[in-house]
Amino acid sequence: MITDDVETFAAALPARRPLAGLDLGTQTIGVAISDVLWSIATPSETIRRKKFTLDAARLLEICAKREVGGLVLGLPRNMDGSEGPRAQATRAFARNLSRLSDLPLVFWDERLSTVAAERALIEADTSRRRRAEIIDHVAAGYILQGALDRLRHLKENPRP
Repeated sequence: MITDDVETFAAALPARRPLAGLDLGTQTIGVAISDVLWSIATPSETIRRKKFTLDAARLLEICAKREVGGLVLGLPRNMDGSEGPRAQATRAFARNLSRLSDLPLVFWDERLSTVAAERALIEADTSRRRRAEIIDHVAAGYILQGALDRLRHLKENPRP
């Protein structure tokens, strides 16, 4: 199942399983994993992209090892909200991945997530070289944390 709607995604999730957040780039895939209570996202690792089958295999290996219950995939919208070529490539990646896995997947607007991650790393006095190594999975953490906060809000404020 692939959706843009967090409520639909929430309804499809198994209880007490962590979620994975993904920051899909052209050369890397940043991965972050949540706790089982869906309260905090932790940057995990960066996958160096090779080709789809290898990238998907590594990603699904991480998901199996961590017993992930769903995926939050950052959708790179333009600042005006429209979708360009990168968003289309992200949607194609999700379609291809859904053929290999039954994990529910939701798209999450990732505008400025990399900028926020970069600022946080600069404030933490992280060297430029180290920032380049970890920026993708830190950005995945920002993406996942945004979705977790929305899921928590839905849980605390259910619709009548």
